[in-house]
Amino acid sequence: MAYSERELLARIIQCEAGGEGDTGMKAVATIVINRVNVSDGEYARISQGGSIRNIIFQQGQFDCARETIAGRYNSQNIYNMTPTEEHYQIADWAIAGNKINEVGDCLWYLNPFRPSCYSTFPSNGSGTFHTRIGEHCFYRPTSLYSQT
Repeated sequence: MAYSERELLARIIQCEAGGEGDTGMKAVATIVINRVNVSDGEYARISQGGSIRNIIFQQGQFDCARETIAGRYNSQNIYNMTPTEEHYQIADWAIAGNKINEVGDCLWYLNPFRPSCYSTFPSNGSGTFHTRIGEHCFYRPTSLYSQT
């Protein structure tokens, strides 16, 4: 069954940030929609004019979009999620153009599994640390991003 973009977004919100509360889930939704709407760089090419599906399934971006990681089954994936009304409401909120102000134009997030956030992410230096919400660190694009 092919999921709608709304369904995919609700599932990625639940899978990636279900334990992070309303603000954490909205922050993750903001990242997905920021990638869909960015005007340059790799995400502009991947979204092909606004595809949430393309952004979610871009290889190597969201662990929850993969059924296997390092050759092992990943049970924490979008196909095993059962979104609730809350996840759909947050998906609708994000699709309508809303965003968490604390996240702004950030394009990446990461759970570093440690108390502090890395100063840059990804490793190519195209993002710089902006804020932390719950367990996730958020990164906004540097000038290097447009060259990706």
